[in-house]
Amino acid sequence: MVNCCGLVSEKNEPVPLKSISVQLQVRDHGVSVSSSLQYVNEEDRALEAVFVFPLPADAAVCHFSARIEEQEIVAELRDKQSARDQYDDAVSSGQQAFLLEESDESSDVFKLSVGCLSPGQNAVINIVYVMELSIQADHALRFCLPAVLNPRYTPTASAAGVPEVSSASVIPYTLSLSVDVRSSDRISRLESSCPLDPLVFLDAHHTHATVSLSAGHRFDKDVELLLYYENTHQPSAVVEAGVATAQPGSLMGDPVLMISLYPEFPADVMSSLASQGEFVFVVDRSGSMDCRMHNGKDAQMRIESARDTLLLLLKSLPMGCYFNIYGFGSHFESFFPQSVVYSEDTMEEALKRVKNMQADMGGTEILQALKHIYSQSCYPDHPRQLFIFTDGEVWNTKEVLDLVKSNVYSHRCFSFGIGEGASTALITGMAREGSGHAQFITGTDRMQPKVMQSLRFALQPAVDNISVDWTVPEGVTVDMLSPPISALFQGQRALIYAQLKGQSSGKTDGAVTVKYRLKDQPVTNQLQFTLKPTEDTGRTIHRLAARCVLRCLEQEERAGGADTQALRSRILELSVSAGVSSVHTAFIAVNTHSKQTVTGPLLQRRVPVRRIARSAMFGGPMMMCAMQAPQMACRSIPKKKMAVPEMGFLKGKRRRASPEMLCDSMPMFPEMGFLKEPAPQADPLLQLVSLQKASGHWELNTALADVFGKTEDELANHRPAQVDGSVWATVLALIWLHTCRSEDQVEWQFVAMKASAWIRSQKPEGLSQCVCDGNLLLGGHVTEDALGI
Repeated sequence: MVNCCGLVSEKNEPVPLKSISVQLQVRDHGVSVSSSLQYVNEEDRALEAVFVFPLPADAAVCHFSARIEEQEIVAELRDKQSARDQYDDAVSSGQQAFLLEESDESSDVFKLSVGCLSPGQNAVINIVYVMELSIQADHALRFCLPAVLNPRYTPTASAAGVPEVSSASVIPYTLSLSVDVRSSDRISRLESSCPLDPLVFLDAHHTHATVSLSAGHRFDKDVELLLYYENTHQPSAVVEAGVATAQPGSLMGDPVLMISLYPEFPADVMSSLASQGEFVFVVDRSGSMDCRMHNGKDAQMRIESARDTLLLLLKSLPMGCYFNIYGFGSHFESFFPQSVVYSEDTMEEALKRVKNMQADMGGTEILQALKHIYSQSCYPDHPRQLFIFTDGEVWNTKEVLDLVKSNVYSHRCFSFGIGEGASTALITGMAREGSGHAQFITGTDRMQPKVMQSLRFALQPAVDNISVDWTVPEGVTVDMLSPPISALFQGQRALIYAQLKGQSSGKTDGAVTVKYRLKDQPVTNQLQFTLKPTEDTGRTIHRLAARCVLRCLEQEERAGGADTQALRSRILELSVSAGVSSVHTAFIAVNTHSKQTVTGPLLQRRVPVRRIARSAMFGGPMMMCAMQAPQMACRSIPKKKMAVPEMGFLKGKRRRASPEMLCDSMPMFPEMGFLKEPAPQADPLLQLVSLQKASGHWELNTALADVFGKTEDELANHRPAQVDGSVWATVLALIWLHTCRSEDQVEWQFVAMKASAWIRSQKPEGLSQCVCDGNLLLGGHVTEDALGI
């Protein structure tokens, strides 16, 4: 085994990637990300570096350039196959060339090829992309710079003839990151999973600020930034002027409007959550779920966290609903042949099986499980709610998303990305196409609070008959660029992009009205805005709008039909005119200024990153698997005319390794020297929840007393004489939750609601005395109103 770090050759020669520098320009809800990657060829022969890395799924890559010594080379966006051919021709003839392309299978995987770096030569690669910032449960705007790209499992994974090498856990390159925030709203604070320098405000109104990652940061985990505005949930509208050199009437030539809406739901409708539904929980049980949630001390295994979460979910479901649980890996299985009615018996049977769930089902293939679920008939008056838990290591992301979209009218899909490196394309895509909500559990995040927030969304009444109407001055028309809104949730943002055509007759004000029905009640939300373009926005909104249109066209093309060629032409035209990458285009740059050509065989290098411990994806023993932001193992690449069978040379062209092939060929090594750690103590909250009955009550017994730190006799001796033992036990459980775990209320809120409803249904006497005695026993000060009884 080669035991050195970074990108290495057969002689353990060093990595070409030396540093990564990232600058963020945040403007309200959008961000422009500029990344500079510095390469140095320290070998004695010419080098080709291949760099596979993740980007957020909804990012719009809009610039790619390279600086060789003092020469700046700006890439052009072209048809992907044409760009590949040009790159191959340039590299094979000894010219320096650079190629940036999106994966055919997943929109969050890119491959960068740096061709013909001469010995000792320095190259700086610049990549710019724009994206929307997602909204979190606490109203923060979230940005994540992925540090790892999980190997995408494929049933027929091929090493593509690449010799495998290992890397040490030390990252051989550094990361620097700076953030510039400008907002129409006051900036409250900015937090991160990594150490930051102090936030510096540059104006008296606190609408402009800068911050940087602390010096010396090693890019060994995702860099997560959380930005808090004072009024994040305030609806807003931003108009961006068209590009002066673009054709009027085109997307880039006209002004584009970005609307950020937060629909208001009537309080009387939201006061009661749904008590019906079919809840289907789909859990990844592939080998990769045997990784830890994070690298910190006492981190749970992913599958353990999933088991705890299923316990909470099962205890939180309303009586009389339907439910089922699926596990998937290389195959899938379900707890029940079809969804069953939620009762004490079915809940207990499911919990027994949940306790025995392991990450023992091989690779990550979710498609067949979803097909089976969708083939099952839905229950009338019980809307289907799909909850999917996965670390996102699938290879056929776009096929999965197309399947979810084709079944959108039969269900809502809530997806959860577990651990660093989960595919943003898969997780956000399933929620978007399934009219649901996506959550990512990274770093030290706990899964349970995020999942319970999504359960609240799932229990909200479904919104239907959504329409968007525009009021604009005479002479102006509005073309919607976003797909129709298919889902609205209380407290969640809806983004709309629109193209403004024509000229105003003089007025500069407009309005957008969103109408929908909620439990047969009509609701109207309206936002006023100005048509005057906002200054200093560059082309960010235009590019985000173009990305939105491109994704819709790509999905329409994959669906097939007579107009496939016409759709491809539209994708190419829009991608090139907007300068935004697509599945059919790639950035290509060739250094035509260099008078030096490279001769002799060309070495290809791939950049590895840290490794994390995981079980073998294929059901074997514990293994070490390379995880990467930039990633690679070593191989030699011959020149064009030297045919080598492994690389499939054909007619003088090199067969290109796809981003998937590079991901799937990640080296895996037996893990050694791990000692068995003592099992962590059970969480008292989960212990309490596990004792609750499906109807919502608890029974008076020793196990319940243990949670409270009491004996069963103590509980029995303090029980008011006129109160039933189960009522007394349930009141005590509610008091304990409010007193000892009030900070975790989002996790137990539905458990408590069921308990309160059960107590009310019993109509017990002496309830006030019961609450008083319970507070005295447990040291609480909780009122009957607070308990909801």
